[in-house]
Amino acid sequence: MTERELPLGRSAVNRAAHRRRDTQWLADAWKRAQVLVVDADGRALVDTSTRPYELILVAADAAPDGDRLFLGEDDEQVYFAVRGELPAETGGPEPHTVRAVGASLGARDAGLFVEAVALANWHDNIAYDPVTGAPTQARDGGWVRVSEGGAQIFPRTDPAMIVLVHDGVAGPAGRALLGRQAEWPPGRYSTLAGFVEPGESAEAAVVREVAEETGVAVTDVRYVGSQPWPFPASLMLGFSALADPAQPIRRVDEELEDARWFTRDEIRAQRDANRVMPMTTSIAYYLISNWLDGII
Repeated sequence: MTERELPLGRSAVNRAAHRRRDTQWLADAWKRAQVLVVDADGRALVDTSTRPYELILVAADAAPDGDRLFLGEDDEQVYFAVRGELPAETGGPEPHTVRAVGASLGARDAGLFVEAVALANWHDNIAYDPVTGAPTQARDGGWVRVSEGGAQIFPRTDPAMIVLVHDGVAGPAGRALLGRQAEWPPGRYSTLAGFVEPGESAEAAVVREVAEETGVAVTDVRYVGSQPWPFPASLMLGFSALADPAQPIRRVDEELEDARWFTRDEIRAQRDANRVMPMTTSIAYYLISNWLDGII
């Protein structure tokens, strides 16, 4: 079987970082740009009548005022994003979050949407210098903020790990360890995840988080892939790991409401019936689906 693509790991636009400090080029590029408007809830207008879905981009002269966030360029177009209000009209394209529609967008639009949301979220949270408290202003096409004292502040990303723990057994009887948070819809279980702590490798975080959440010791930690998760500013690092299902499950840190082992047949039945699986945009869905198909 063919390995799936990570929905938010796709991109077809060159970020063209060398353009960011060229103020004249940015000013000229804005005049011919296509602009993605993202509202305060991280939504953009999306046409869901097409396959794949399509973002609604507007000309620069129709974009709201705000920091002009340079997203990149391709052979045909230059792209910016602006935080602003979305039209209130109904009957056409409607507001959606990248979490809801990311997996249904094409590579270009998925990449633009997640980049715009991540960058806009960062700007919302860094209006003041975290050291001096001085106001900051956007520079370099939105990729730097500068305080009154000249200090430069760059966007940050918080690394987090997410892991599909399984028993290494092939076929329908193979089992995976999934957990459940209390606030999720009834019956939903997913892969285990947590933030990488200071001074810690991602692999060490996998071992620690699984032990903290379930009491299970894992081995053979293997990197699978990553994707941004801008809610508000994470980078999800996906792994697989092996464990013995005979180990007792103990919810050490009480972060999970429940954790248990599921067979491939049990999980596949849930997926095929469109029941309580993680959202298709998530790396959890990617890890589980690839494990079901014997790819990891």
